[in-house]
Amino acid sequence: MKRILLKIAYDGRNYSGWQGSDKTHSIEYIINKAISKATGEDIHVIGTSRTDSKVHANCNIAVFDTNSDILPDKFNYVLNNLLPEDISILSSREVDPTFHPRKCNAIKTYIYRIHSAKVRNPLKEWNACFIYYDVNIDKMIEASKYLIGKHDFISFVNPESQLIEKAKKEGIPLSDVTTREIYDVDITKNDDIISIKISGNGFLYHMVRIIAGTLLKIGMGMWEPSYIKEIMDKKDRKFSGFTLPAKGLTLENIEFKDI
Repeated sequence: MKRILLKIAYDGRNYSGWQGSDKTHSIEYIINKAISKATGEDIHVIGTSRTDSKVHANCNIAVFDTNSDILPDKFNYVLNNLLPEDISILSSREVDPTFHPRKCNAIKTYIYRIHSAKVRNPLKEWNACFIYYDVNIDKMIEASKYLIGKHDFISFVNPESQLIEKAKKEGIPLSDVTTREIYDVDITKNDDIISIKISGNGFLYHMVRIIAGTLLKIGMGMWEPSYIKEIMDKKDRKFSGFTLPAKGLTLENIEFKDI
């Protein structure tokens, strides 16, 4: 028995997410089906990041155990012949049998893209949120500095998060489950695409999309940059910004500290 690690990229538009409520239209289901066909085994991968419906990935990580004779570094070629065009295994390799992607320290990096123009361009909208307002990215950059560090991000999470519901039922202090550390936020503009790149040790349900929506409101002049700190202090979702559409979000990279 060996454990195989897959680096996976996908266009999330046609899927219900990594897992998703509609299991047969989830990324995980499609990959399980392909590996099972290739190996003749009943395979269930363990994914690192459970991306939401319509969210893309340039690098999600999953592992599975197999007795197959397929060489570890050849699995990606075999599986790509069985997968649809909008899912690709970028690489495959063997890892220690004890390695579990959700139990390791990792740096996760997401990018949220905003197409800021007077007229929409459908070729740019598959992975970006279109707005026709003028945006001041200098103010967004100033505001983003307040996010760096270890904070309680409960103001930036969907209140319907299963994690929050579970904590309430079990009497766990919410800050124990909503505290995250943000290592870096980089905001750039290339032509008419604004990219918000954010790295941290983990993200809550809709957290990046809400942060992006909050920074956008600041960029549009609706709030001052320092309002970010006030939002965090209030610890209430109703004080933060929009939840921007899922299609603008891409899981860009996952870097493990332990391997």
